[in-house]
Amino acid sequence: MGQRVEYMSRDGYEKLKTELETLKTSERIQIAERLEYAKSLGDLSENAEFDAAKEDQMLNEMRIGELEYLLRRATIVDKRAPTAAVGIGSTIVIRADKSDKEETYMVVGSSEEADPLVGRISHESPLGRAFLGCKKGEVVIVSTPRGALKYVILGIS
Repeated sequence: MGQRVEYMSRDGYEKLKTELETLKTSERIQIAERLEYAKSLGDLSENAEFDAAKEDQMLNEMRIGELEYLLRRATIVDKRAPTAAVGIGSTIVIRADKSDKEETYMVVGSSEEADPLVGRISHESPLGRAFLGCKKGEVVIVSTPRGALKYVILGIS
């Protein structure tokens, strides 16, 4: 079975690469220094500083592995997505049924790039999945744990 592709913008890809480089260099060095200091304190069996540094080392290495895996599977999506239908890279303006408030979201590929609080939703989220392939003027029904919500697409860019 093939590996799952992780779609992301060029900016998202570069951000993850930068994070990976930081974790592999300066973060590893800081943790190594903390481990050395903790070892210099003596008995490791009850050394809270050593235990904390080891835990941070484990978390850092796990994140490095996760980022390397994501970046290996990454497919960069051009921001200039066609505007006829919603796709990864599209910016959509929507309005919920029975609301006057317009909301603007960019549909991004990777959940690593998603941040609904700043208007970036993953194409794999319930909202993102519901809008993919839809056109301006369409009414879209989104299934949520609270029930079905209706939205109208006001614009795609």
